Amino acid sequence: MIDDKILNELPQIEILKDEPLAHYTNTKTGGPADLIAFPKNIAETQALVFFAKENELPLTIIGNASNLIVKDGGIRGLVIILTKLAEVKVENDLLFASAGASLIETTEIAYQHGLTGLEFAAGIPGSIGGAVFMNAGAYDGEIKDVLAKVKVLTPTGEIKEYSNEELEFGYRTSRLQTEHDIVLEAVFALKQGDKTAIRERMDELNFLRASKQPLEYPSCGSVFKRPVGHFTGKLIHDSGLQGFTIGGAQVSKKHAGFIVNIGAATATDYLAVIKHVQQVVFEKFGVKLETEVRIIGTDGK
Repeated sequence: MIDDKILNELPQIEILKDEPLAHYTNTKTGGPADLIAFPKNIAETQALVFFAKENELPLTIIGNASNLIVKDGGIRGLVIILTKLAEVKVENDLLFASAGASLIETTEIAYQHGLTGLEFAAGIPGSIGGAVFMNAGAYDGEIKDVLAKVKVLTPTGEIKEYSNEELEFGYRTSRLQTEHDIVLEAVFALKQGDKTAIRERMDELNFLRASKQPLEYPSCGSVFKRPVGHFTGKLIHDSGLQGFTIGGAQVSKKHAGFIVNIGAATATDYLAVIKHVQQVVFEKFGVKLETEVRIIGTDGK
């Protein structure tokens, strides 16, 4: 059996069988993965990718699972969760962050070294890898504004580097989404700044986030991309959808762009609410809402 084979061949890596992904997603939803591995370094990540390739095992990469919905059927094959690759270091004005490092903690380290440029990300609850993968952003800042280069692992197990330009960043997109490369480390080019001013800006943005966003409930963050010429939250609010609930998933009463888990929600509940919101907004305003959240997994095992 493939389960026994991976445990025997890679005994140094923590690997779990039939583990519910609800334990790891910010929505607290998601079915079981056949196998979940938690590599501690690049070599272990590479070994897992080689194993998956040699054994024709479907491979899924997850970071902090903050902007992610895993369907209730779970994920077949091998899931690699990169949260143990979490080193962050600073050399002059460059900040090096491993893929699994928390974006919030990374902004704090930048502040501690008096480096400015990452303040916009102070409260974004994702990992560095996920942030690069989707060009995360908030409050007029995006990852592409400060990223110098990224080290990746290709699906064949080769380590490569891409410059900012080579990543072909767009609004919540990057080249990584089509090539399926795995982010290992990002390098940010920051600038020396005034620590007091950096702290004040971070505190200001965290206050704005806490006052406007439903941080008291599990959620997957902002669900939809902003359509050109519109504000997503306003479209949903003006459609009378705030508070709309299916099962345990609800369009937030605090911020219409969020869908929160108000108690025992399933991924199926989330997907049903998303579909209903898209339908109603299109009927009322003729605007197609595209999901920003990544939806993966199977409907049933």
